[in-house]
Amino acid sequence: MSLTLPAPTTVPGADISIPVSTDEIFAAHEGGKLRIELARPIDTARDLAVVYTPGVAEVSRAIHTDAAVAASHTWASRLVAVVSDGTAVLGLGDIGPAAALPVMEGKSALFQRFAGLNSIPLVLDTTDVDEIVETLVRLRHSFGAVNLEDVSAPRCFELEAKLIEALDMPVMHDDQHGTAVVVLAALTNGAKVSGRDLRGLRVVVSGAGAAGIAIAALLLEVGIEDVLVLDSKGILSNRRFDLLGVKARFALRSNPHQIHGGPAEALVGADVFIGVSSGTVDEKLLATMSEDAMIFALSNPDPEVAPEVAARYARIVATGRSDYPNQINNVLAFPGIFRGALDAGARRITTAMKIAAAAAIADLVGDDLAADFIVPSPFDERVASAVAAAVIAAV
Repeated sequence: MSLTLPAPTTVPGADISIPVSTDEIFAAHEGGKLRIELARPIDTARDLAVVYTPGVAEVSRAIHTDAAVAASHTWASRLVAVVSDGTAVLGLGDIGPAAALPVMEGKSALFQRFAGLNSIPLVLDTTDVDEIVETLVRLRHSFGAVNLEDVSAPRCFELEAKLIEALDMPVMHDDQHGTAVVVLAALTNGAKVSGRDLRGLRVVVSGAGAAGIAIAALLLEVGIEDVLVLDSKGILSNRRFDLLGVKARFALRSNPHQIHGGPAEALVGADVFIGVSSGTVDEKLLATMSEDAMIFALSNPDPEVAPEVAARYARIVATGRSDYPNQINNVLAFPGIFRGALDAGARRITTAMKIAAAAAIADLVGDDLAADFIVPSPFDERVASAVAAAVIAAV
């Protein structure tokens, strides 16, 4: 049995694939993808006396006297906890914490690969928001930041908000904000390619879950006023009486013309379609969008509309897949955001940091900017450091 996965490439617009067997995949994951390595060797009795007893007692005494010493003399300040309850894993859904662990290990590996940050995956056998908060509060001295991952909506909104208040450290749900940052970067460059004013765009976001709400919120923050959000029942508007919680609040923030209906009503004249749902879009509706539209069909593995179809109606097409140009990949954002926040000693990841991160990602494309190259490659080694620097400057 085999399947085809894309090969890493830094060539703008490239489409290069290699066959990968399931045997190779399982061999790569056997025993896990992470290791703990020594920061310095322990080869002699003297080394042992320094790093463990009796030497370590001196450091413990110092931390007991001044808790700030822990930041410089333990790994906690450089350690990101990647936390999930396994309720919304990739395209697999609610598969539980054990099955989520390989994904969280992968996320931790990306922190090390792209930002040089230590990271540890934690999968929790509870879906109760308060229990998760309590667990992480009790563990708070063991790490310096929390990357929430694959937590289902709407619980993810409550969980992130409560953790931000409970923990004196950077906390971010990457499914929300990492996606939003990269979308904003891509949209910024897409507007440049098409000669449009970013703030004047009319944007339709399909999906009112974690990513959809975060994307729409960030677009509003940068001054894009005409943003519509669709859930499975239609456009979020003040004419709907079935909305609760974050959807109800967002119905008041978005949709300035209070358009009512579904995709057909939303897409007429729209400049941008951003898909972060598992639904599909009727091709006929794409034809009603504005000239030189942008279509970001980001669901994986199956986009809301096939890129080949989207290209018939849009000047710029982006997906969440790495076998097409313009991949909206969170790895462009989260490693640098956390690196910058930790380097700056920030206690929160703010909206200003996210906007700065998006601008840094967009700027890296430079003179190569084109309809099929609006975001840099995840393997562009400049990305994490540029994002980190922008985040530090925004603190």
